[in-house]
Amino acid sequence: MSAADLLKQLEDKGLKLAIAESLTGGMLCSELVSVAGASNVVLGSVVAYQTGLKVSALGVNPQLLESNGAVDPEVAVQMAEGIRSRMSLQLLLATESVIGVSTTGVAGPDVQDGKPVGTVFISVAGKHGVKVWEEHFEGDRTAIRNQSVSAAIAHIGEYLAR
Repeated sequence: MSAADLLKQLEDKGLKLAIAESLTGGMLCSELVSVAGASNVVLGSVVAYQTGLKVSALGVNPQLLESNGAVDPEVAVQMAEGIRSRMSLQLLLATESVIGVSTTGVAGPDVQDGKPVGTVFISVAGKHGVKVWEEHFEGDRTAIRNQSVSAAIAHIGEYLAR
């Protein structure tokens, strides 16, 4: 699925997108806003690369981060839920009209939180609940990050098809 196709799906459904990124470092939002008219759908993105920012900006439980590290499916879920609720509140939008998406993982070159390079968690939160996907990509940092962006776009599309 292309970024343009995803944005059209979101717009057709009257939904807005809030993004929380870690390993993708803003690449997901950048890919989406490269499409003309993205401002009709994309609310914004928080790049929470440092663990402390995941707590303060996104509301991730600090004990979860301490016990499991940042590369964890529940961290991805809390990031997606956190960005969804915070952007809804800040922009005075009905939570039901906002989809939250998050990316967290290991782009390399070193293992992180006991997880091998290429381990990525992508979560989508919306009015139909939360879904998290675990991915295992190969390649260098750039390849893993690019694959993560493509997978996030595809998974948001899958979520919308539910």
